[in-house]
Amino acid sequence: MREVRGRLGGTMAGESRIEKFPVAELAGLRTELLQSSMDSWQAAELVTTFLSGRGYGADPEAVRELVQRLEGGCSLELMQQELERAAYAM
Repeated sequence: MREVRGRLGGTMAGESRIEKFPVAELAGLRTELLQSSMDSWQAAELVTTFLSGRGYGADPEAVRELVQRLEGGCSLELMQQELERAAYAM
């Protein structure tokens, strides 16, 4: 799969709708989701804010499902894939 530079300095996978987020940003989001005492609605809002801050919209139902899948922990690669499913370019 070919990668191209995204508008925010990250890379975009050739077949992806959204950029590949920097590892540090994904790790920060994952840490915040796993270490905070947020309920699933608050966690979904955090993910939505993460995406909107990078120029993406998000399907609320897909974000809630994403949060449920990530609750037990996940790899950064899986997190990127889940964000790609929930996000859409604005």
